[in-house]
Amino acid sequence: MWSRFRKAGGKVADALRTETRTDGDKRPHNLFEAAAVYVTASAEDDQERADEASGWVSPEALSFGVNELACRAVIALARERGESPRTVARELLGLPAA
Repeated sequence: MWSRFRKAGGKVADALRTETRTDGDKRPHNLFEAAAVYVTASAEDDQERADEASGWVSPEALSFGVNELACRAVIALARERGESPRTVARELLGLPAA
């Protein structure tokens, strides 16, 4: 039974594994750092930087990080505007009010 847990844990660890930096800093990139760089590079239309950030973590981890960033951004913007997150998200996407 424990071998199943170890095997499953190893798969999760492999999915979230990150590369080390090449600029001399041995600290690995985490998925939130990768998501932040990926999203800002995409917003600035910097495909080379977005491609670099997408290589720092697995696609699943990057997707999770981008999703978490989007949720936090919508919540922060909703608080700032005094509106509901649903209203803010629909407005950002150009959808009609529900």
